[in-house]
Amino acid sequence: MISRIDLRGEALPEGSALRDLLPRAEFDVEAALEKVRPICEDVRHHGAAAVIEYGEKFDGVRVEDLRVPAEAIARALEELDPAVRAALEESIRRARLVHRDQRRTTHTTQVVPGGTVTEKWIPVDRVGLYVPGGRAVYPSSVVMNVVPAQEAGVEGIAVSSPPQKDFGGLPHPTILAACALLGVDEVYAAGGAQAIAMFAYGTADGTAGGSGCAPVDLVTGPGNIYVAAAKRLLKGRIGIDAEAGPTEIAVLADATADPVHVAADLISQAEHDPMAASVLVTDSDELAAAVEAELKAQVAVARHVDDRIAPALAGRQSAIVLVTDLEDGLRVVNAYGAEHLEIQTADAAALADRVRNAGAVFVGPWAPVSLGDYCAGSNHVLPTGGCACHSSGLSVQSFLRGVHIVDYTRDALADVAHHVVTLAEAEDLPAHGAAIKARFGWKVPESK
Repeated sequence: MISRIDLRGEALPEGSALRDLLPRAEFDVEAALEKVRPICEDVRHHGAAAVIEYGEKFDGVRVEDLRVPAEAIARALEELDPAVRAALEESIRRARLVHRDQRRTTHTTQVVPGGTVTEKWIPVDRVGLYVPGGRAVYPSSVVMNVVPAQEAGVEGIAVSSPPQKDFGGLPHPTILAACALLGVDEVYAAGGAQAIAMFAYGTADGTAGGSGCAPVDLVTGPGNIYVAAAKRLLKGRIGIDAEAGPTEIAVLADATADPVHVAADLISQAEHDPMAASVLVTDSDELAAAVEAELKAQVAVARHVDDRIAPALAGRQSAIVLVTDLEDGLRVVNAYGAEHLEIQTADAAALADRVRNAGAVFVGPWAPVSLGDYCAGSNHVLPTGGCACHSSGLSVQSFLRGVHIVDYTRDALADVAHHVVTLAEAEDLPAHGAAIKARFGWKVPESK
């Protein structure tokens, strides 16, 4: 059901050599680029008509207008199961608490008397938030994308999710209800690469006479390989959060961990997708064997086994990695850079503090990844594929731009003018120096 990789007995290699020993899903965005390029070009030139055509081709339903009517959004909230509404409201409340504390403040540094640099944080004007709608329904992704954008102060927020044949071409009603709870009324029934292209280029109209989607500055949100490829292709025209790949969980555990918990957590991520990665790193043979037994028992009574869980656990991206001790285990998980990393050891907090590469770290037996997916208050849009070594999860910061405001008096410029001219001449850019000299009658003041 799940393979083993034994790294005990020898010194672990460094850097990429260690990463190459670890399980990882194949996720060839480059190959997908050639498939999404004509889709994006078609949307660029034909707008909404192209988006609608691709929706019919890929999602099996043709919509008349990409923009979801306001009454459909309101109706979805009215008909929402009260228990689901309560859960979403609590998820929103907790996410707001965390993301509100991420707000950046304007700060001014006095470099010299009369010379200051102020860093001002300005939200992007307009964002497009993508919410998947393929194998599962993700209203939680609405929460995780919309809340940080709102807390950052973004004024223009548009959400797109694939049209659903079972719901008359509208996105899933639970997604619409989540939008309603968050006060988002600009929602589009578009999925895949065509939705990313719609956000990037805009559409002149939703149909021949419908409401169009204005271009956005930034696109965030998870999706399949074609969504990731479209993001890569259009990056530069739009900002993006990341090229999210298949979901991942790594669990660093010792003999004190409960194998029932560990197995359940590995299965929880395998449930997403047949390419999902579930990795256990442990120094305990006994735990490894117990987790293998638990996987068999729990999978036997799970849903989504044949199309998701079983192929995910059996795939090359999933494994039990045996290490000599927890020090080696820590090196392994830092090399792996998991989207989600659980620490289930006797000294979980101390080990968690030493983790350098992870999208999010879950400490101890009572902080499973499922908590972070919904109600921890943290964000579940996280870097995958080892990108945690250089990228962060979605946050308020994702929607902000830092702008430096430089304010110098005549005396403050005069004091440093000779250095500016010297550096300009060292770089053979005399006009740069001349721009300083012109302010002082072409004679550089002497430093005081």
